[in-house]
Amino acid sequence: MKIAVHGKEFNRVSAPFIARIFEIFTQSKADILVSSKFSQYLKKSHIKARFKTYQTGKELSRVQLFISIGGDGTLLESITHIGKSEIPVLGINTGRLGFLANISREETEHALKSVLDGAYKLDTRALLKLETNKNIFGSLNFALNDFTVVKKDSSSMITIHTYVDGDFLNSYWADGLIISTPTGSTGYSLSCGGPLIFPKSQNFVITPVSPHNLTVRPIVLPDSSRIVVQVEGRSRKYLVSLDSRMASVDSSIELQISKADFNANLVQLEVNNYFKTLRQKLHWGLDVRN
Repeated sequence: MKIAVHGKEFNRVSAPFIARIFEIFTQSKADILVSSKFSQYLKKSHIKARFKTYQTGKELSRVQLFISIGGDGTLLESITHIGKSEIPVLGINTGRLGFLANISREETEHALKSVLDGAYKLDTRALLKLETNKNIFGSLNFALNDFTVVKKDSSSMITIHTYVDGDFLNSYWADGLIISTPTGSTGYSLSCGGPLIFPKSQNFVITPVSPHNLTVRPIVLPDSSRIVVQVEGRSRKYLVSLDSRMASVDSSIELQISKADFNANLVQLEVNNYFKTLRQKLHWGLDVRN
């Protein structure tokens, strides 16, 4: 099996855990590709493993599985490495919350052996894409979680004129606006009062960030919608983001969001599912008094 691996920087405490992951790969006789960035961390920690490196932005030819070692941010970064190839990705959580990278350290060895034996299924997640009259993000104009536009500094609120399939929706007077996929509904959108959206529900959710009018609430739309936003305000510059990638723009830009024509495939073990993850990560059913 040909496996690609990407991860975040780790400390000496985590080094034996990372080394064990590569031991399992070696025992399975897998052909390993490691991102050039992560390979530097491996060398710095003197982890001995046989692998080749790949450069970010290069197509991953004939890779059958992608391993992300870190948190949800690392997995989102990994999705940019995979791009349109739709390679299945397994997220090993060495961070904190881990909605997407939901394999804990304790579960890792069993999870890797299960995946190498083919005992898993794929959880297909929709992505959104951003089209503009200026080339902001290049070929990385897609996101698994969300698109956001927010004010750049501590200036007054911005006004975000929003259209859905050509019809005017609203002018949001707020600090910003989030357009989220179902996957991203457990992220920034949730912290701003947005609803949880089941991954297979084929929706977008538009959530305002600190709106001036409290009657302005999140709205759920079908992901077949084409959403256009235009921004104005006292400041000359605004920030737009796709997951963790950010750029500064001005009011001359028109931003159009729609569903991407490819998906992300998350590896899901038989013992895990979306509802179990919600219960564990959000502590549903937990009474802190006991």
